[in-house]
Amino acid sequence: MSARVVQEQDRAASPAQMAVRIRPPRSTPIDVKALIVKPVMPGVISRLIIDHHYLHAMPSPCWRCFGVYAGDTLMGGAVFTAGPRHGYRVLSGARPQQVAILARLWLADDLPKNAESRTLAMLIHLLRREGAWKLLLSYADPGAGHEGVIYRASGWLYLGKGEPSRYLDLGDGRPVHPCTAYGRLGTNNLGHLHRTGIDARQMIQAGKHRYAYVLDPAWRWRLRDAALPYPGKVAAP
Repeated sequence: MSARVVQEQDRAASPAQMAVRIRPPRSTPIDVKALIVKPVMPGVISRLIIDHHYLHAMPSPCWRCFGVYAGDTLMGGAVFTAGPRHGYRVLSGARPQQVAILARLWLADDLPKNAESRTLAMLIHLLRREGAWKLLLSYADPGAGHEGVIYRASGWLYLGKGEPSRYLDLGDGRPVHPCTAYGRLGTNNLGHLHRTGIDARQMIQAGKHRYAYVLDPAWRWRLRDAALPYPGKVAAP
């Protein structure tokens, strides 16, 4: 990561300066064109991600964090990480620090449906201008009912499914991501869970849908995997 990117992150306002302020549902819809994206420190959006994202956990370590604002009100957040150990190898000749994973994206429910696409567009614009990363990856979890519709709408490439994922059954038959289990219980270790009286077992879920966005067009030819048709049914325009 470039020194300029690190400096920008360091200059971001503190959590006290950019704290989350919860407001009741708005009677007047928010214009997505009025949304802005700002780099923030992890602490600014961590509570929002933990409380509202379906995984209920903040990834660590975080490479970059961004807050999504309507005026001075925090309406969402995005977190980029290094992701899977060999995720960067999807791009031939890339170094680990040149490929980032969009690990979390959450926006308030009272924002318009196209707010996610608008947010992705703003993030891509910022990151492309910085030039530190060549490619973004993100994953949509079919086990959680996610197909990656926002990535289709934003022009990301579909790279097929990744390897199967390990989930946990905490005794009720429902799959729970290990990060979620850790956030709720302080551990996702089966042995420890059994010792505390939780009849947990491991579940293997189908691989997640993989999506990629090439930030630097000159690197498009380096993509190892060919783009595939989007999964599922796509509504006619």
